[in-house]
Amino acid sequence: MSEELLALAAELQRRGEAFALATVVRCEAPTSAKPGAKVLIREDGSVQGWVGGACAEPVVVREALSALRDGRPRLLGLYGEGGRAPGRTEGLLEYGMTCHSGGTLEIYVEPYLPKPQLVLVGHGPVIESLAALGSAAGFAVSTLSADAQTAELAQLRLDRRASIVVASHADTDEDALARVLETDAGYVSLVASRRRAAVIFERVKQRGAPPDRLGRLKAPAGLDIGAVTPEEIAVSILAEIIQHRRTEKAVGVEAEPTPAVSVRIESKDPICGMIVDGATAKFRSEFSGRTVYFCCRHCKEMFDQDPERYRVALEA
Repeated sequence: MSEELLALAAELQRRGEAFALATVVRCEAPTSAKPGAKVLIREDGSVQGWVGGACAEPVVVREALSALRDGRPRLLGLYGEGGRAPGRTEGLLEYGMTCHSGGTLEIYVEPYLPKPQLVLVGHGPVIESLAALGSAAGFAVSTLSADAQTAELAQLRLDRRASIVVASHADTDEDALARVLETDAGYVSLVASRRRAAVIFERVKQRGAPPDRLGRLKAPAGLDIGAVTPEEIAVSILAEIIQHRRTEKAVGVEAEPTPAVSVRIESKDPICGMIVDGATAKFRSEFSGRTVYFCCRHCKEMFDQDPERYRVALEA
């Protein structure tokens, strides 16, 4: 199984698709998963592999999707009754696991994200410097000519992780920006003086560019650091792109939509306290005019035996 998952991981990396790998690094009986067990989670929430049953998988998927959004790995601790060890909790995200008689699972979740795309439209010293700096900073850099950009843009898979800088320095700037703003790139900027940038911005606006897409446009490009030379201007632009990317991650903005799990109904299992996605939960009951979601059959059966006993937990 590990070989198959690693082969899939290699293929996803080759295609530039994001995914997370979750690996069991420690366990205490009774658990069915053992150290080394792995699961691969894709951005649509689909799972391949296995690290545990109904108590473990929902937590792992939830944290893996969060890791894909913020780019940070995490170590999860799933503990049965009496499984917590004092003094060992630093750095662990703890969850209760009361769906069985005991046991402990500690699982390392690591996101694998493709290189962020940096698309440069145009030519000139700023573009040349940005290409070199962007490559050194770990971006996948593509340089497009202003004349052929329509066909070339269509071949790129541009999502919210992508950044586009337009520097054609010609009457084609507004045409280039109009096409670029039709993509899903999270950052779009124009290399121009303040006066010229204001004129082009108004022209693009008059052409009917949607306000939400115009709001992504940075014109003129770059942070105000007093840059003068082409190299310094390139540094200011790259700094702005990095600031944009890191700020989005810090506030938890999703990098792109996840179609297969587009709506999440997060609910707490009143028996074990686990967060359950109601949109995909297999086990549920009706109580007092609401739907109650459970992580597994055992929790549902306990609830159904005496629902009133858990009313306070439901209202918490």
